Formats: sequence, C-alpha cells, structure tokens
Amino acid sequence: MTTPTELSKKALFGIAGLDSILGGGLTRDRLYLLEGDPGTGKTTIALQFLLEGGKAGEGGLYITLSETKQELSENAASHGWSLDERISVFELVPPESLFEESQQQSLLYSSDLELGESTRSIIREVEERKPARIVLDSLSEIRLLAGGSLRYRRQILALKHYFAGRGATVLMLDDLTADIMDKTVHSVAQGVICLEEIAPEYGAERRRLRVAKYRGQRYRGGYHDFTIATGGVQVFPRLISLEHKTAFARTKLVSGIGQLDALLGGGIEQGSSTLILGPAGTGKSLLAIQYVLAAVARGEKAAMFVFDEELGLLFDRTRQIGFDLEALRDQGLLFIEQIDAAELSPGEFAHRVRNCVDEHAVKTVVIDSLNGYQAAMPQENALILHIHELLQYLNRQGAATFLTVAQHGLVGDMKAPVDVTYLADTVVLLRYFEARGHVRRAISVVKKRAGTHEGTIREYRIGSSGLMIGAPLMGFQGVLRGVPVYVGEEENDLELLPSDSAV
Repeated sequence: MTTPTELSKKALFGIAGLDSILGGGLTRDRLYLLEGDPGTGKTTIALQFLLEGGKAGEGGLYITLSETKQELSENAASHGWSLDERISVFELVPPESLFEESQQQSLLYSSDLELGESTRSIIREVEERKPARIVLDSLSEIRLLAGGSLRYRRQILALKHYFAGRGATVLMLDDLTADIMDKTVHSVAQGVICLEEIAPEYGAERRRLRVAKYRGQRYRGGYHDFTIATGGVQVFPRLISLEHKTAFARTKLVSGIGQLDALLGGGIEQGSSTLILGPAGTGKSLLAIQYVLAAVARGEKAAMFVFDEELGLLFDRTRQIGFDLEALRDQGLLFIEQIDAAELSPGEFAHRVRNCVDEHAVKTVVIDSLNGYQAAMPQENALILHIHELLQYLNRQGAATFLTVAQHGLVGDMKAPVDVTYLADTVVLLRYFEARGHVRRAISVVKKRAGTHEGTIREYRIGSSGLMIGAPLMGFQGVLRGVPVYVGEEENDLELLPSDSAV
C-alpha cells in the first residue's frame, strides 16, 4: 500500500480512479505516454493533469501541435474549467519562413526544417516558463516530421533527456493516426496508459483504459471502464473483492413470513447472496422486496438497482399490496435507482453499488435483474467474473444480496440466459403449475450453503396483502415440470391455497 509520504511525491491526475490505478499518481520528473484513438479522452485527461498541478501551485505547459489554443480553451470551458495563469498553452505552428518560395526550393526537405525549428521552439518555451508539468500533443505530428523510425526515436530520446534535466513531469499524447504499430515511445517512456473506445451495436459508446507499463511501480492491471461527462473524466477501477474484507457477525435475517423463513431453514445469512430464479410474472421482485421491508423494519438501510421495470410502475404496483417504496425512498431508508442498461458500463455499475454500500452503510442489496445486467454488457465475455467480484465484495461487507433472473419460457424445460447458480450461496426456485383448472405458483429452495433448508415444495400466492405461502405440497409429483400428477392418498395431501383475488 502506498504511504502518505509516497503520495506527496507523486504527480496526481486529479482523477481519483486513475490515481488509484496508478498507485497514487505519476512518479515526478519522468516522461509518460497517453495513447488512444481520436475521441478517447486524451486531451480531457491531459487538461485535468495540468489543472491538478495548478491547484498544488505547480506551473503547467500545454504544447499543442494539432489543436489551436482557442479549441483547447473551448474544450476546457465545456467542463467548467478555466485555463488560468498557472497553465500556459503554446500553440506550435510551422515557422513563416517555410512558406517562402526560397525555402520551398531548398535541397533540404521541409520536414527537416520544421522538426528542427519545432524542437527549438519547444525548448525556448520551456526555458521561459519553467513548468513543473508538461503536456505534448501530439506525437503523431513529430513522427510525421521525423520521416523515419530512427530519427523519430532519437528525437524522443533527446526530448526525454532535456525534460529530465528541467525537473518536469511530461505527458506525451499519441492519437495513433500516423503508425499504430510503432512502439518507439513505449520503450522510452516511464509509463504507458492506453485508452480505448468501443461502439456496441446499440447504446452509447464504452470507454476503457489500461496501464500497459509503469516502471518501478505496482499498479492495478487489466481494463478499467471510464466515462467522459461534464466536469471531466471519471475512471472506475476494476473491483477486486479481496481488497475489501471486513469483520461482521453472520446472523440470520428473516423475511417476516414464517413459512418462507421455515423453507429457508430459519432465514438468510448476513453476508451471503441469494439467487431468485423463475419465469416472468412469478413474483421474483416481490420476494426480494420482502427482504427490503424486513431490513427497514430492523432499522437498517436497503438499496435496489432496477434494470427492467420503470420506477413509477414499480411504486404503483407495490403500493397496491401495501408496500410504499416511494415513501421509504423519500425517508432515506431505501436507495433505489433505475439503471439504463444501454448507457451504463459494468464498471460504472459496480462503482455505483460500491458507493451506495460504503457511503450509506447499506446491508441489503437487490439487483433486479441479472438479465438487465447482462444486457448492459452485450459484447463482454467476462460477465461471470464481474458478478463474482461484485457478489464477493458485497458478501465481505456483510451485505445480504438478492439477485433475480428471469428464465425463458413459462412451464416445462426452462433455461436462464446466464447460469450463476454456482456463484450464489442460496438459490430459490419459483415455478408455475396447473392444478384444479387454475394456474398456480410453487416455491422451493434448491441450494443453501450455510445450514439446512427444507426440501419441500410449497405453493404461494400473490394477493392484496403481499405473499402468502402455504403448506408443503405433499400429494403432488412433477410440480417443477409445470404439469403435476396427484399421487396423494389422503384428502390432507391436496392442500392448496385459495385462488381468489390474485394480483
């Protein structure tokens, strides 16, 4: 772990997530590379880097070979920033002499003249300003002026040694438009940060970054999602659950429905995850909400992240059975958020869940549903790993997590779009079945890691007062297939709930 003394020696970006990934920022007086295609956020990150230095009283210099000073100022203004006297913008333009006819007829290539003059102009500006932080935008222009790989490498090495002697932390930007395969600066730079933009078939673009190299410093590897919004770039470090272990007592949490608690062997363990599995309309959300209400009744706070249902409809529907979720939200007892799967990356979603749990001491979390969570990452191949890390993190915070998954189909052989049954500590299965000419619902617990549970199947009904759960269906066989066969011999075996006024 980085100590406060070490942090003070680092040059921060002012982007909390990125500074965390880098182990506390950039080692000072070194040269770094920030690369990515146009539109990935290089300029915005670079401006935040200089602005953060300005807050610490460090002078900054933005050397631009591609954008004009006016464009940079407008870019900063769009985020509510002002380039004050601590940040200088040096707009490097070709010298006027290069446009004279006599120069154009020279035996020297114009690129030779431009590169030398550009380098001298940069040195003059640095000598005059003496900045502590420098941004050079962009390397593609220098690469084109150099004309060859050898000359380009020598030019970058010369600049590196010059800047090193001036006590400046340098961030070079590369838009990868000249030669995407040229890794010259990778070997020269102290660290390399790569930015990517992914355009899914539907929904907003997704951006992510990774640290490809950082000499002498431990950093958080892999890809990390980030967004660009008004106010700058926000980075969401990849969640590593092992870093967030806490101590807590594993007490049993009850739902307030005696039959349901009996089915679950007395309740759900704190710091565990429960998967509620079943076809559409079986009451998965309502079952999870029952634990939200129980948490509030215990004096705890709860959170719901809703992917599939509009909040207004959810409030109206639950109010009809006596559950006023909107009032709980207004009282600050329930944190409920509508998640737009087409606009949110998995990293940002995990960040929101983590912030809610950390800032508000939430101990009951509902994610409704994993179908929507999967839709948020249609081109991701690591859905199971994302869910695993999120569940492990919540478990280690002592939170009871409830996830719903809608299976395809209504009766018979049904399949879930994603199989996470082995990740959850408890799996509750909901089913439709037909009996006496009515469509009925059945509930059973098929898995519970901590402690015992009933192996029976019980009928339940959704009525005007919420969930009603009956006695075990002892006289039926084939309930889970949807078309049961009555095999009971006594009248007591045919004990079904009344089917009136179900909603």
